[in-house]
Amino acid sequence: MDWTPGDLSSDVEDRRGSSGGGGGGFSFGGGGGGLGIVGLLILVVISLLTGRNYIGSYLSGHAVQPQPSQYSQAAPSSPGQDRSAQLVSFVLDDVQKTWTTLLPQQTGKQYRRAKLVLFNRYTQSGCGVAKSQTGPFYCPADEKVYIDLSFWNELRQLGGSTADFAQAYVIAHELGHHVQDILGIEQQVTQLSSQNPSEGNRLSVDLELQADCLAGVWAHNSAQRGIVENSDIPAGLQAAAAVGDDHLQKMGGQAVSPESFTHGSSEQRIGWFKQGWQKGTVSACNTFKVGGAVPTDLQ
Repeated sequence: MDWTPGDLSSDVEDRRGSSGGGGGGFSFGGGGGGLGIVGLLILVVISLLTGRNYIGSYLSGHAVQPQPSQYSQAAPSSPGQDRSAQLVSFVLDDVQKTWTTLLPQQTGKQYRRAKLVLFNRYTQSGCGVAKSQTGPFYCPADEKVYIDLSFWNELRQLGGSTADFAQAYVIAHELGHHVQDILGIEQQVTQLSSQNPSEGNRLSVDLELQADCLAGVWAHNSAQRGIVENSDIPAGLQAAAAVGDDHLQKMGGQAVSPESFTHGSSEQRIGWFKQGWQKGTVSACNTFKVGGAVPTDLQ
C-alpha cells in the first residue's frame, strides 16, 4: 500500500491519553441510573455466594463515563501508535476524497465528511459511551467513527492481519456505514428492525455486508490511482475473515449459530468485499436484494 506518514487529518479528533485515564469525576451507569455503593456491595456478596461474576456483568454493561474535562488534554503515544494513527488518518482522508467524487456520480447524493475519534479505553460518543471492547464503530448520531488503536492487537489475536491494508479495510468499512447514513439506508434498517424485531439480525447482517462491499468500492478506486496493489488485498480479506460471526463464535468455544449472526460469516464478508473490489460501484452492493448471499459471479 503506497502511502506516506504525515500529520493527522483535520477530520481526526485525537483523544488518546485524555480518555480512560486518571483523574476522578466518574459515575457508574450515567447519573442516577447506577446502583450506588450499597448496590455494588450487594452484587459482590451475591457473586461470592453463587460463584457467578454478577459484578463483572454489571460493569460491562455500565461503563465508567469520563467527564468532558478529560478530553481536553492531548497525551504522547507510542511510536507504533503514532504510525498507526497516521495510517488511519491517511485512509480517512483518501476514503472521503473518493466518496466526495464517487457518491454524486453514482447516486446523485452529495458526500459530507465524517470525523474520526482516536481514544484509549473509553470516551463519550453521540451513541453513548465508546469502549475499546466494542471495537471500531460508526455513530450516525454524530457522524463520527470511533477507534481505539489497541483493536489491532485484538484483530491479530483473532487470526486477522494487521498489515497496512488490513487496517485500511477496517476504516473503509466504518466509512461505508457513513455512506449508508447519507443514502438513508441506515435509517431504513433501523425503522424496519423496530417494526419487525425478528428481522433485526438479518437486516444487521445485510447492512454490515454492504459496508464491506463499499469498502471494496474504495479499494477498487484506490487501485486505479496506484495506492492499493493486488498484493495488498489478501491482508484485507484475512481481516474480514477474522471478524466473521462464525469465526468469532468458534474462537469463543461456541457452536456456530447463523440465526444469531449480526455481521455475516467469514465467507460472506470476504465475498462482499470482493464484490465491491471487482465491480467498483455502489449499485453492485445491494446486499438487501439477495439477503446477503455471496455473489456467484465473482472471479
